[in-house]
Amino acid sequence: MFFQLTADRVPSPEQVVLASWRRWQLPFMRGAAMLNATVKSGGLPHVIVVGNEKGGSGKTTIAMHIAVALMKSGQRLATIDLDSRQRTLTHYIENRRAWARRRHVDLELPTHLTIAYAEGARVDENEAAEFADFDKAVAAIEHRHDFVVIDTPPHDSYLMRLAHSVTDTLVTPLNDSFLDLDVLAKIDPVTFAVTGASHYAELVRELRRHRRSVDGDLTDWVVVRNRISPSGPSTKPVLCDSLQELALDAGFRVATGFHERPVYRDLFPRGLTALDALCDLVPAIDPDSSHSIARREVHALLEVLKLPIDDRGRRRAAARAEWFAARAQPLDTADILAELPR
Repeated sequence: MFFQLTADRVPSPEQVVLASWRRWQLPFMRGAAMLNATVKSGGLPHVIVVGNEKGGSGKTTIAMHIAVALMKSGQRLATIDLDSRQRTLTHYIENRRAWARRRHVDLELPTHLTIAYAEGARVDENEAAEFADFDKAVAAIEHRHDFVVIDTPPHDSYLMRLAHSVTDTLVTPLNDSFLDLDVLAKIDPVTFAVTGASHYAELVRELRRHRRSVDGDLTDWVVVRNRISPSGPSTKPVLCDSLQELALDAGFRVATGFHERPVYRDLFPRGLTALDALCDLVPAIDPDSSHSIARREVHALLEVLKLPIDDRGRRRAAARAEWFAARAQPLDTADILAELPR
């Protein structure tokens, strides 16, 4: 179980106890309330959270491409959508399932769950209900998967903080603009020097600091420059310098994500990604160079993330590819017929 209750007690924002994924206590402040999370370790999935409080940064696109890349590497994957209003990741996966059925093809699909916001009158009851749903989702997937990818909403919420409290790898997509940088840093308007961390960076820093004080481990935080304009803004060098300056202070790594390419948007209605073989999946399509470039961008990002992909999973992926390739070949009956008596 993700938490345990006595018969006469309901979890509250002041004392919620998680009992899964790692053995450490992780408190963070929500107003005047303290959330304590105890999580267990050993042989459980690696959790990847794609999070940023700024919308429009391409969180779902990155989450879906990471998910498909992991499945193509033979990893057993689950995905969780915490943005139950927009449900973009959920729709992406539903589109993928529908397209596979329509085209009679086999596409990699994760175990997928969506956790809804509670909308009662009392905040404490809402958070208790959301926590219970989060617990059920984790209990259902934790022992049967290698990775869990969690897509978070573009705003602060109880569910968003729960996800950040259990992550192993935090991926924060960021557009190349001062508007997006504002979620992480305060910038001097004259020199463009970093004068301090903003609200989201402070939240992540506090979560990571407490985790390290308890178990000595540190969540790997990767800030991904995403939706990069091919021409590049005139402020790009200044933005990069500011981001690198903040990285040294906040302790995250900076990576290059995806450029602004139509291929990422155009594949959404079919649930496809740049990693899929489009010539086999979409009729009358001739993938251009942007598709192969996008695929290289995805592979480059996975290399930077340094996720613990195991060899057993790679062997599963190779066996799966071999099976599908053999299935497409006609049956060779020459040897069988040669053995028949005359």
